[in-house]
Amino acid sequence: MKKRHFLGAAMSAAALPAIAGADAGRAPGPALLTLTGALARSNRGPFDPVRDQMMHKQKLRFEKAFSIDFGALLALPAVSIRPTLEYDSRPHTLRGPLLLDVVALSGTRPREDGKLLLRAVDGYAVALPVAQARAQRFIVATHLDGKPMALGGLGPLWAVYDADRFGDMAARPVAERFGACPWALYHIEVTG
Repeated sequence: MKKRHFLGAAMSAAALPAIAGADAGRAPGPALLTLTGALARSNRGPFDPVRDQMMHKQKLRFEKAFSIDFGALLALPAVSIRPTLEYDSRPHTLRGPLLLDVVALSGTRPREDGKLLLRAVDGYAVALPVAQARAQRFIVATHLDGKPMALGGLGPLWAVYDADRFGDMAARPVAERFGACPWALYHIEVTG
């Protein structure tokens, strides 16, 4: 009997490296952002109606996904922008990696004629053309005025660009400049 328990424990221990290797590409912290759609690679399984409750309520489904935690976002080169924000009509410094660099974490290089469906926790969604994301240098902002953004405010992630640097957008009233910029971003679906 003891020999059987020993052999069972030894076989289980031998399997641990293989199990750990299966999760090696997984986000080590809790996922803040999930990529789905036309991805080159994934690091998590399909949609789970229990684990993915917010996605379930927003009627999302997927077979594969790529999860990104805060540490992975901070490890990417950061860009700072200083747009005038609609909330107080004052310039603020936003910092974070380029949106397309975030998508590239999954090995994905979306076509120029493709789209990124950006979705916020409240269900607000924008279909952003890849060409626009590149031309306007959209970032996934993680910091506002030097501090991490909190959930319940504009964060923890905000897909945003520097509207003040584009004449056609800067000419608009400030409240009309950020319709393509969902704050509390948590999901990006890549098409094309």
